[in-house]
Amino acid sequence: MSGIALTPAACNSRFIPSSYSSFQSHFHKLRTIRVSLQSHGFTTSDPFVLQLAETFEDSLPPSSSSSNSTLHKLREASSQSLLSTPWPSRRDESFRFTDLSFLRNSHIVPLSLPPNPSLLSSLSLHADNPPYLTIVAGHLIQSMSNLSQFPKGVYVGTLSAMDPDLTDRVFDLVTGFNGGDLFWSINGIAAPDVTVVYVPEGCRVENPIHLGYFSVEGGSKGSKETYVSNPRVVVVVEKGGELEIIEEFSGTQGNGECYWTNCALEVAIGEGAKLRHSYIQTESTAAAHIKWTSVRQESSSTYELTEVSTGGKLGRHNLHIQQLGPDTVTELSTLHLSVGDQTQDLHSQLVLDHPRGYSRQLHKCIVAHSMGQAVFDGNVKVNRYAQQTDAGQLTRSLLLEPRATVNVKPNLQIVADDVKCSHGAAISDLEETQLLYFQARGIDPKTARRVLTFAFGGEVIDKLPYSSIRDRVRSQIKKLLDSPPNL
Repeated sequence: MSGIALTPAACNSRFIPSSYSSFQSHFHKLRTIRVSLQSHGFTTSDPFVLQLAETFEDSLPPSSSSSNSTLHKLREASSQSLLSTPWPSRRDESFRFTDLSFLRNSHIVPLSLPPNPSLLSSLSLHADNPPYLTIVAGHLIQSMSNLSQFPKGVYVGTLSAMDPDLTDRVFDLVTGFNGGDLFWSINGIAAPDVTVVYVPEGCRVENPIHLGYFSVEGGSKGSKETYVSNPRVVVVVEKGGELEIIEEFSGTQGNGECYWTNCALEVAIGEGAKLRHSYIQTESTAAAHIKWTSVRQESSSTYELTEVSTGGKLGRHNLHIQQLGPDTVTELSTLHLSVGDQTQDLHSQLVLDHPRGYSRQLHKCIVAHSMGQAVFDGNVKVNRYAQQTDAGQLTRSLLLEPRATVNVKPNLQIVADDVKCSHGAAISDLEETQLLYFQARGIDPKTARRVLTFAFGGEVIDKLPYSSIRDRVRSQIKKLLDSPPNL
């Protein structure tokens, strides 16, 4: 364990330590799980992961799960999964191009208690179009949220405040996913609470629900301290319901702050229901952002995702979608931008198991720095009973510097024999014919390259809701391309 250091949450100035017996109980429970796993032939994770699990367990207030059986079950299941999983390395296929050594060598400081109010004054809220939820270090901050009147039966709030009957209904629908990795399990252990959005059968929510995630604590650039938050959100749209959500992740301390956002989103979409999902990531360029999104779609449902990711030293999105019925529609559009020593990584898996499924996936990335990297591993699996499926996948990458790197792996696995499927990949610099077109009209090469690069991502940005959000994203990308941060 040379070079590895974990800072217990008791060292965090916001942490209120529990009793010694509570600490002992956590340690005893984790070690009991480890022995049980070994006795059943499971491989126990490495010592770093064990110590990491203990650190996150100890950071939680002793009453945080005891008063909520659902949260307690989530943490128990996540503990068992975590302790049988080693920390990923470049030898693992899914992390072959993703370097996590800077996280492993950090002083991990969990953030489990609500933030100090004095840290919230600097937040830049984008609450022009309510309803708006402010989530800081995994905590829903009610005083900084703007929740307008929802239709009857809609619930937006925390798991801890939910009616028990509704809690059982919601988690019956979202507990079928077991394909997460170590980071999914870490979130399950360390999430201080769960933010829940529930839409009952036949209900249409008119205005998008905007979730603003913020990190307000981080180590200075060059520091070994990495503050970790674990926000977790559950979205359920019952049969025939309609909903739109916007997730926006922001850092507040500038590009020099080092922190780690380890977030998870679970989605269940009922029969004939529709969910439109926008995901915008503009974290500090010294931060780590690792996100899991798990989506389960019933028959005739629709899920649309629009993603724009420009922040983080590491920005990784693990996306898992299951079509659980016929006539299901899935549309995914992604734009990643790397303007420095950054890795933007999308690992997606779409599983089609029923007839007449429809899917489209468009992945675009721009790498504008010699040390920048983009990764795309997109898997579409069309199983035996998914006849008459129509699935398409396309990834396009712009490399604007000689040593810029992109690693793409579009993967289409087809078992059914009556399908219409296609996939493709293109990697290039800007085309000379396009540049010549601009120059022939008196536009200098630098301006021409800037215009063409900016236009490359326009197809994805135009799918975002609200002109104010689209304008803000365009402004952010223009600023990064014109004046990249000093990393």
